[in-house]
Amino acid sequence: MSTVDPTLSNCDLAPTTPAQRTWTTYSYIALWFSMSMEITTYQLASSLIAKGMDWKQAVGTVLLGNLIVLVPMLLNAHAGTRYGIPFPVFIRAPFGVRGANLPAILRAVVACGWFGIQSWIGGTAIHSMLAVIWPGVAGSAFAKWACFLLFWLLNMVIVWRGVESIRHLQAFGAPFMFIMAAALLIWVRIKAGSFGSMLSTPSQFHSTGEFMGVFFPSLTAMVGYWATLALNIPDFTRYSKSQHAQAYGQAFGLPVAMTLYTFVGISVTSASTVLFGRPIWNPIELIGAFHQPVVAFIALIAILIATLNVNIGANVVSPSNDFSNLYPRLISFRTGGLITGFLGLAMCPWKLLATPDAYIFGWLVGYSGLLGPVAGIMVSDYFLIRKTELDVNSLYHSEGMYHYTRGINPRAIVALVIGVAIALVGLGVKPLHFLYDYAWFVGFFTAGGIYVALMKFAGPVAEGAPAFESAGSRGDAD
Repeated sequence: MSTVDPTLSNCDLAPTTPAQRTWTTYSYIALWFSMSMEITTYQLASSLIAKGMDWKQAVGTVLLGNLIVLVPMLLNAHAGTRYGIPFPVFIRAPFGVRGANLPAILRAVVACGWFGIQSWIGGTAIHSMLAVIWPGVAGSAFAKWACFLLFWLLNMVIVWRGVESIRHLQAFGAPFMFIMAAALLIWVRIKAGSFGSMLSTPSQFHSTGEFMGVFFPSLTAMVGYWATLALNIPDFTRYSKSQHAQAYGQAFGLPVAMTLYTFVGISVTSASTVLFGRPIWNPIELIGAFHQPVVAFIALIAILIATLNVNIGANVVSPSNDFSNLYPRLISFRTGGLITGFLGLAMCPWKLLATPDAYIFGWLVGYSGLLGPVAGIMVSDYFLIRKTELDVNSLYHSEGMYHYTRGINPRAIVALVIGVAIALVGLGVKPLHFLYDYAWFVGFFTAGGIYVALMKFAGPVAEGAPAFESAGSRGDAD
């Protein structure tokens, strides 16, 4: 058997060893609580109130969206645990050892945008704390930008320490954020007088048609919110001790954490309508509106820890591996993390958070049309075409069964392009705008269906050598 192709592997992309499989059920529960209990989740929920929903409609929309995205999440997680491989290696099976770079970079670019958004939120929180402690300095023209760069540097330090530091950070952050979320809810309840007052804001929709016009794109946005992790979840499940550990941890952690913290965001935003006469969807602005320095300082510390947790876990691990996959000999996980950081700065995150419309209908729905087709191809290839059987050695060889045509599977590329085009066509063609409202769903099912049809009925595409024989190509964590 030939040696591993050095252009397709390095120590960060290689399958995990039994010694590296240290993540338990609690690790995955902690992962989801840490990543869910943060500002963009809060804003996701509170923006629904700002768009006119009452609290029941908003909670239901978020819960349904997360139950939907949990399905591809668990399906794609299976290969990570079974074979110990990260997302950019797993995606080589449908796209080819070279063609995998296209979906990997699509995922990486979206993560860079999220990294910038979270860094901006963290910087804003530091600036708000500075305003409490040292108002004169906080009022300077460059203070907010300096705080933004300071938080960005803090993220880079953690990236440099490696993936194991992420597990330790989240193991601490999950219970801390749960306590802080409960404290925020109780504090605002005291200010509002009762939960009845907090949740008294009625729906602003006067007909079912008006509600549905906001509900469906909002549901797509809820799915799109974790559409990124639905792709690269193998980056985390490759460290799982067993399939049960990751499956049960995620099935409990994701919907429960998102629903709980969504309720906090919705309740507090509804309370802001009662207290201030308008819904304040930005929690940093809301905390400042109470003019209580001690409470503001404690709350903003919690925001800082939450933002750091999710930024590292959700927005650095995947693009670091994706960029490493481009040129494994030169780009390590650490180098990929640095690339992510600089691209996040370049994407002007302050513009993406300018309004609820820009956040939900622009950013979340828009990129879901890019990632839904990738998820559809991944799931259909692994379960319908391969029946969960992969040859791990061929994933790391340029002449194996996943070589296809010059390292690219043209069927997957065609399915991806068509899926993205149909999902996003509504942006430019007004009569088809409804397709954009369902962008993730349209892309997922269109690309997945086309891929299966092309692979089953279009004839053979592989030009590489037969599959490499491999004893032990499967992981030990079934």
